[in-house]
Amino acid sequence: MSDSTVEALVLDLLEWIGPTPRPYDEVLDAWRTSCPRLPVWEEAQGRGLLSMGVEAEHGRVVFVAPAGWEHLRRHRPSSPARVAEAN
Repeated sequence: MSDSTVEALVLDLLEWIGPTPRPYDEVLDAWRTSCPRLPVWEEAQGRGLLSMGVEAEHGRVVFVAPAGWEHLRRHRPSSPARVAEAN
């Protein structure tokens, strides 16, 4: 896979998580891969685009970090997730 493919998928991941934190297990089930050439989750984590926390209702959650919102704003300014996050 090319870097542009991974980059596009990182942006998809940020949009998919969106403005509301998602349960950690749900995110990993949907986005973890064993393919070393498609490290979407690992790439987003390593670049500080995602953060994790704990919510009483859901336990461990994943949310888009401020750096992730900035990255999404720069690369997909009309993203529905960006519009929702701004409101």
